[in-house]
Amino acid sequence: MSKGHKSLTVNFLGGVGEIGKNMTALKYGDEVLIIDCGSIFPTQDTPGIDLIIPDFTFIRENKENVKGLVITHGHEDHIGAVPYLLKEFPDIQVYGSSLALALIKHKLEERDIPSPKLNVVEDKEIVKLGSFSVEFVKVAHSIIGAFGLAINTPAGLIYHTGDYKIDYTPIDGMPADIAEYAKIGARGVKLMLGESTNIEKPGTTISEKVVGETLDKIISTNTDSRIIIATFASNVNRIQQIINICEKYGRKVAFSGRSMINIAQMALDLGLIKTDASNLVNIDSIAGMNPCKTCILSTGSQGEPMSALTRMAKGEDKVVVGEGDLIVISSSAIPGNEKSIYNVINNLCKRGAKVMYGSLEALHTSGHACQEELKLMLSLIKPQFFIPLHGEYRHLKQHAKLAEEMHVEKDNIAIAEIGNVIEVKQKKLQRLKDIQAGSIYVDGLGGVDKNVLKDRKRMSNEGIVVETVFVDLEEKDIYDIEIVTKGILLEDKCIDDIKAVTQTAYNDVIDKNQYSKKQFEDVLAKKVTKLLAKKIYQKPIVIPVIIEQ
Repeated sequence: MSKGHKSLTVNFLGGVGEIGKNMTALKYGDEVLIIDCGSIFPTQDTPGIDLIIPDFTFIRENKENVKGLVITHGHEDHIGAVPYLLKEFPDIQVYGSSLALALIKHKLEERDIPSPKLNVVEDKEIVKLGSFSVEFVKVAHSIIGAFGLAINTPAGLIYHTGDYKIDYTPIDGMPADIAEYAKIGARGVKLMLGESTNIEKPGTTISEKVVGETLDKIISTNTDSRIIIATFASNVNRIQQIINICEKYGRKVAFSGRSMINIAQMALDLGLIKTDASNLVNIDSIAGMNPCKTCILSTGSQGEPMSALTRMAKGEDKVVVGEGDLIVISSSAIPGNEKSIYNVINNLCKRGAKVMYGSLEALHTSGHACQEELKLMLSLIKPQFFIPLHGEYRHLKQHAKLAEEMHVEKDNIAIAEIGNVIEVKQKKLQRLKDIQAGSIYVDGLGGVDKNVLKDRKRMSNEGIVVETVFVDLEEKDIYDIEIVTKGILLEDKCIDDIKAVTQTAYNDVIDKNQYSKKQFEDVLAKKVTKLLAKKIYQKPIVIPVIIEQ
C-alpha cells in the first residue's frame, strides 16, 4: 500500500446473520458514515431484557471522525438504538425522512435526551458528508419515507437498497422509480448492499392496493358490526386507506393504543395522513356512538402483552369486545409471535367476536421484495460487487446465489457476519481483521452482560437456593442454618444433606486455617452445587449468606 493511500471499508455492526439491529458503517480513510442504528426486541432467550442494540465500540473508537448518521426508514430495526447512540454521541448529525425523524425525536423526548441535529431530506436530495456524498432515493416499503442510498465515495459508488419492494400501484401514487434505479446502475455501481428478508419467497410482493380492496370488501359488507382493525402503527399508508374506506361508508375512525395514537398524530401533523378532522373521533367518546358507524384502529397485531387488542381480548380495556364486533388482524405473524397472536384470537372468539386474520383473507402484504423484485433490482443496479444484508445466514446465502445467477461474479460476492470488515478494492473484496461488535442487552437504565443473562436463564430453568449460615466466631462453629428455595422443591432429606455438606465445608476451611467469609462462601457454593447435581440432577444457583456473630 503506497503512502497516503486511503481505502474504503464496510464495517458490519448489525443486521447480518439476523433480521433486526441493522447498523453498517462505511469508512474511507479516517472518515466514517453510519447507515441506520436499529434494535431487536427481546425473546424468551433474553429474560428481563427490554431491548437489544448494537455494540458501539467501533463508533467510540472513531467518534471524532463520524460525518453523520443516515436513516433509510423509521422502523424499529433501523432506528430503535438511535437514542442510545445520541445519548453518548450528541454531536452526530442525523439525516432521514420527516416521519423517521419525527419518530426519533419522540424517542429522544421520552428519554429526556436533548434533540440533536435532525435533518429532514427529500427524494433525490444529495447531502455531502466529508468524503461521502449521499443521494436519498425513494423506495416503496411498509412505512412512508423509506429510502435507498446512492453513496458516492472516492473509491466508487455504493448503493444500499434499504428495505424495499417494487410496488407499481402504491397508495401515495408514486410507483417504484425503475428509471431512477436504472440511472444509478448506469453510473457504474462498485458495491451493492441488498436487503434479503424475502429471498425465500418466489414471485413478487402483492401491492398495498390489493390489501385496500380486501379491507373495502370487509367494511362494505359488515354493516351490522363494529369493526376493530389491528395493524402496524407505522404503516401510515394502510391507516390512510382505512380512513378513506371508512369515510366512503360513513364510519368514524378512532385510534387505540399508545403507538397508534402517537404515530397517527405525527403523520397528521406532517400531512402524511390526509383527512377531514370530522372523520376522526377520540377513543374515549366512541362508547356512546352507534357501533355500526365506527371503526377502531388498534395496536396489538403481534399479540404484544400490553397492546390495546390484547387488553381488549382479556377484558381489561376501555373498549369492551363482545357479540357483534368484527376484529380484523391486518398483519402477518413475525416469526416467534404466533403463539401470542393465536392466544389473542382465541380470547376474542371466547368473547363472542368474529375474527378475521391473515390465513383467511388477503389482509396484509410485506414491505420486502420477493425473488423477482430482488432480481429486477440486481439487473438495474448491475453492481461489480455484492454483499447481502438484512437476513439470517440462510437468507444471505440464498441472496448471494441469486446475485450469482444475475451475473455478479462469484468471487465478487461476500457474505458478512457481525464484526466483519470488508475492504472494497479495485478488483476484489478483501476481508480485514474483525472489529469488536455484537449485542448490548438493555435492562432498565443500564446494560446487561452475557453472564447476567446466563444466570437469569439458569434461575428460570433450575431455580435458586439461598442458604444463610450463622457462624459463632468465638466458638468457631456453626450454630444455625436456614435454607430458602425459589423455583425448586427440595425434600427434607436433601435439606439435611445440604446442612451436613455445609458443616464439612466449614470444617475444611477451618482445618486449613483459610477461614474468611469470602473463602467459606466460595467453598460452600461449590460443594452444595455439586451435591444437588448428584442428588436431584439439577444445578440451581446457590447463594450462601454468612452471618458472623
